[in-house]
Parts: sequence; structure tokens; C-alpha cells
Amino acid sequence: MTIKAIVFDAYGTLYDVQSVADITEEIFPGYGEIITQVWRIKQLEYTWLRSLMRQYRDFAAVTRDALTYTLKCLGLEYDDASFARIMEKYLHLDLYPDAMLALEAMAEKKLAILSNGSPDMLNALVRNSGLRPIIDAVISVDTNRIFKPSPDAYALIETVLKIPPAEVLFISSNPWDACGAKSFGLNVAWIERVTPEAMALACLESDTLPPSTMFKAIRTQMDELGFAPDYRIRSLSELPALISRKS
Repeated sequence: MTIKAIVFDAYGTLYDVQSVADITEEIFPGYGEIITQVWRIKQLEYTWLRSLMRQYRDFAAVTRDALTYTLKCLGLEYDDASFARIMEKYLHLDLYPDAMLALEAMAEKKLAILSNGSPDMLNALVRNSGLRPIIDAVISVDTNRIFKPSPDAYALIETVLKIPPAEVLFISSNPWDACGAKSFGLNVAWIERVTPEAMALACLESDTLPPSTMFKAIRTQMDELGFAPDYRIRSLSELPALISRKS
């Protein structure tokens, strides 16, 4: 089957969520990295919990709630201005270095983002990072008011792009997202943004690093959910060659 559309997860796949550490470390010296990781773990947990509870709040609200939890959990005092500065960074996350060139190389295909992000967050992020001219569609799960990995979230791809799942390649760095997409019926490539080799090297280089890298560690393995991605890649630069073989 020919691949007609390539759909990307946003957070952790095209954009480095850990780049918020630039701001968290500035505001809370010595806590920057641990804040970003606890925050991200709780942010994801809240999306799953709210989906199960059927108590949807958009990703902006979930992200704020997760940050509040994180700062309280770590016993860090903050004011409204500091909180707002940290949240603002989510609209200016760093684009991974391999993203722009890879997307440009696949411009003949329909390119889209499917993300848990709320429309305002996603549109600002795509605009600020310079991806707006390249991306054909920015799809938010907010339309169906449920987060990935619900099938109702992945169904939005066909609704918006008018392309069936069998002709779509979905790319995510999040193992749970890759499993969810594969379960739904999409072709899936898992990009291993954090490799076991990198984690092993980090642990050798620092005695204090492992406890603060739990979020990174759990991204080194595919989840045991009975669904495996079709492809495993280490960089988005591998995608153009992969796509050409499927065309």
C-alpha cells in the first residue's frame, strides 16, 4: 500500500519537551531537569486519567495542573510571573535538529501533526518554530475531547485528511502512542529519541544522573501492550528513504 500522508506526534517527536529546562533551571537553579521530567510524567498521566474519568480539560489546562503539582511536589515556591514564564516556553519549544530538513525532503507527501495539544498551543508552536509553511494540517484531539491513545483521537486523521489509516504513516517517539496508533490500524514508525545506549553512557558518566532521568529511561523501551511499530528509526532523517521504498 502506498503511503499518502505522514502524520507526526508533536511533543517529544518534532519538539523537545525537555527544552523547557532552559527556563526551569533559570528560575529554580539545580531543579531545572527534574522539574521538566516530573512535569512531563504528570502531564501524560493526567491526559490518561481525564480520558478514563471522562472529565476532559484541554491540554493547556492539563499542562498547567501538572506544573502546579510538580512545583508543590518538589516544595518549590513560585509567583504568577514565574509560572507564566515556564508555561510560555511550551509555545516556543525547541524543534529537534533533524525535523526541518526531513519534512522539507518529504514535501510531496501530505504532512500533518496529530497531537494532544490544544489548538492555541499547537498553532503558536508550529508558527513560532517555522513549520507552518511545511505542514498541511495541524490536528488537535480537542475536536473529539479525548486524548491519545484513544481510537477516537487517531480517527481524526482520516476525518481531516480524507486518507484511510492503511495509507498513513504515523511517527511518534512515545512508545504508548506508537502502540495506540498501531492498535488503531495506522502504519507506525517509532523514533527512538532516547536510546538504551545513551542512557547507559549517561549512568557511567554521573552518579547523580540516574535518579533524575526516570522519564528518559522509560522511553528507551517499547511498551508491552501487544502492538509493535512497523519501523524503528533513530532520526527523522531516515524517513525520506523509508517513504521512497513505500511509494
